Amino acid sequence: MGGYGLELSSHEVVGILISITAISSIINYKFIKLPKSIGVTLVTLVMTLLLTLTGNAGWDLNDFALSLIDGIGFNETFLHGMLSFLLFAGSLHINVVELSKHKVLVAILATVSVVMSTTLIGYATYGLVNLLDINLPFYYCFVFGALISPTDPIAVLGILKQVNAPKSLELKIAGEALFNDGMGIVLFFVASAIASGKQAQLQPLEITWFFTQQVVGGVCLGFLMGHYASKLMRSINDAEVAIILTLAIVTGGYTFSHGIGVSGPICMAVAGLVLGNCIREGFMSEENIKHLDYFWELMDDILNSVLFVLIGLEFISLKFDLPTILASLGVIIISIAARWFSISVPVASLSLFRRFDSNTVLAMTWGGLRGGISIALALSLTGPYRQFIVSITYSVVLFSMLVQGLTIGPLVSRLTEKQKFKRAKRAAKNELAASLENQVNVIPLNEKVNL
Repeated sequence: MGGYGLELSSHEVVGILISITAISSIINYKFIKLPKSIGVTLVTLVMTLLLTLTGNAGWDLNDFALSLIDGIGFNETFLHGMLSFLLFAGSLHINVVELSKHKVLVAILATVSVVMSTTLIGYATYGLVNLLDINLPFYYCFVFGALISPTDPIAVLGILKQVNAPKSLELKIAGEALFNDGMGIVLFFVASAIASGKQAQLQPLEITWFFTQQVVGGVCLGFLMGHYASKLMRSINDAEVAIILTLAIVTGGYTFSHGIGVSGPICMAVAGLVLGNCIREGFMSEENIKHLDYFWELMDDILNSVLFVLIGLEFISLKFDLPTILASLGVIIISIAARWFSISVPVASLSLFRRFDSNTVLAMTWGGLRGGISIALALSLTGPYRQFIVSITYSVVLFSMLVQGLTIGPLVSRLTEKQKFKRAKRAAKNELAASLENQVNVIPLNEKVNL
């Protein structure tokens, strides 16, 4: 394993990766004290920069790091390993009843908005690369649009846990993030197939059927898995057996979903939602529920930390020249603008039927973080345009995590305080109006006439 003159076994790769994760977590916990996902990524980035400097100085540590990255295989490790665990763990603790209050908005954001964002980013990126005289074909711009449009549920859920966001906002962003990655992955595979020429004659009916099979099939399979797993748990009030059963759903269920051609990420998100809410209906003891929750919270925290170490390590394999840097700055702006527009349109449309907080669009735009899914999809590409797409993807993800991730908490707090002030002002105004009306009502009739 490893293509840089060093051979690393799978055991060595796992051992080194866990060790780096532990070191990064300790440094962040004791000294930096940032949200875990941001702090661990930042520490690992600093490590990779130091390794790059040692490489420039003629040491072998740089080649060792590149061999480690090569041995890990980010896209395979994440897309076909960690992703199923992280999506299941994230959805297991979401309240379906509360989420259903926002079901229409979440459904639109996870489907229509992803298509809208992919289209906008595709066209805008094509204009940008032409302006910078960069060779990136038209359809590959849409490949980039598809992989960067979905928000990452792992990054989003990790940050929202620590910023004390209003529950309704957290449910909207988390609910969207759990499902839009499945849509993004489907769009990515369609766009990359067309771009590479493998499916040059792909017809609209074929694309529609592919979407239906992946999305609807994933929802149905996930519901069935969660439903029947909860029925089994009704007769097995044992924490260890429940944990093994949930592990079987995540590993076997994810493999089965791919085998029958439906979306594995959507399947895992739905299975976690259904099973998590069925468990809390009362057929398991409180102690066993605590054991199950603790296991998946621990699994979620460990895999999240490993994921963000992987994101930090990938930086060492990238090369940036001036056109790539300029393109990266441009696509960061494009991705944020497309995100804002793809949220504004559905919210404005639904505002005809229900009331939304005036800060919803801004908070959801800035809170839509990109993460491991985008990087994994970019790394799965082959061909002459792979390096450029990986570089600009990494730039967007890094900006999203370090800048948006660090500022979403203060932004949400400020918007919340501003909204509270508006409500208090409105309540005071209504109270004053009611008080004046009461004073008028108690004036004798003859004085009212004089008035």
